Amino acid sequence: MTRTLMLAFSLALLGLSTVAWATDSAAVQPQSQGGIFDKPLMERYVLDELKSLRHDQQDLERKLTVDITDRELSVADKSLNYANVTVTYFFYIIAGVASLVAFIGWQSLREIKTNTAKLAANQLQNIAEQYEEKFKLLEQDLKRKSRIITENNREIEIINEVHTLWLHAQGAQTPEQKIDVYDEILSIRPGDLEALTYKADAAMEMREFNWALSLCNRVLEVDTTNAHALYQRACAFACLGREDRAISDLERAINYSASFREVAAEEADFAPLKENPKYEALVKAPES
Repeated sequence: MTRTLMLAFSLALLGLSTVAWATDSAAVQPQSQGGIFDKPLMERYVLDELKSLRHDQQDLERKLTVDITDRELSVADKSLNYANVTVTYFFYIIAGVASLVAFIGWQSLREIKTNTAKLAANQLQNIAEQYEEKFKLLEQDLKRKSRIITENNREIEIINEVHTLWLHAQGAQTPEQKIDVYDEILSIRPGDLEALTYKADAAMEMREFNWALSLCNRVLEVDTTNAHALYQRACAFACLGREDRAISDLERAINYSASFREVAAEEADFAPLKENPKYEALVKAPES
């Protein structure tokens, strides 16, 4: 149980680290093509780790099945042995008592035999019910652990599939191809904020400013501190001529992530803001 929880926790951390790595890589080098090919060792490391985790889970499932089976057999063997010993000694005791009772004339041998059989049957019935209840509990625990393992395997498959799609998006040559890949990611994980943000980036490349603005608004409705979405919305506002809104969103994006200061200084979409003193103050490097 503990190992399964630790494994699930490790998978969650790995998923978060994979997404965070993709976010950092794309945030530091926006608008770049083929950036994912600059770190092939990191990709291989992540894929190897996922493969290792899948093998570990399969080994854990096999080991868990063997352990549960061995325990069931051990419990059954002990229960049968205990029942046999109990009935044997119980019979000897009853036989001795019955002989004494028959000797002094309290009741007949047939009554003693009948009572002994009833007592033995009741004792065996109680023992059988107790171990039947234990077997039910073991079965329920095994099913629960099997379900957890199945869910973890499915989550690993989803992580692998989404990671592959992110690699395809990085290698896409046109914004239309990128949007198709991001739509596939959203079909697997509806509402994925990272995919929506990068889809807005692709829409900006297609000069679909209103579409990009709508996508950024969807992200910011869920996460108001998403610096990447704020930056993309600032670009859309700048291209639409809404300078005040653009500067406001750019200022918030820089506050949440200072790395956007250098990016904004070279952003072509901010060309309409070049003469704005507020824009110049934002993109100016802070003094030491």
